[in-house]
Amino acid sequence: MEDTAAHLLLALLAGYLVVGAAVGVSFIVFGIGRVDPGARAAPWAFRLIVLPGVIALWPWIAARWIRSGAAP
Repeated sequence: MEDTAAHLLLALLAGYLVVGAAVGVSFIVFGIGRVDPGARAAPWAFRLIVLPGVIALWPWIAARWIRSGAAP
């Protein structure tokens, strides 16, 4: 029973991170400048620094991106 719960939890976490990585990379490439005009001219080093946070907070970032009307 415990083994099944642990596997389920890890599978859910892995799914969350995979979706987060997909949203994060697309947001960093296409959306960051649309959602935050101040980040439009940001160097790639900045974008790589914020990528882990975008991956972790992808539901909030995706909702904000959609609300901005700039989602692909």
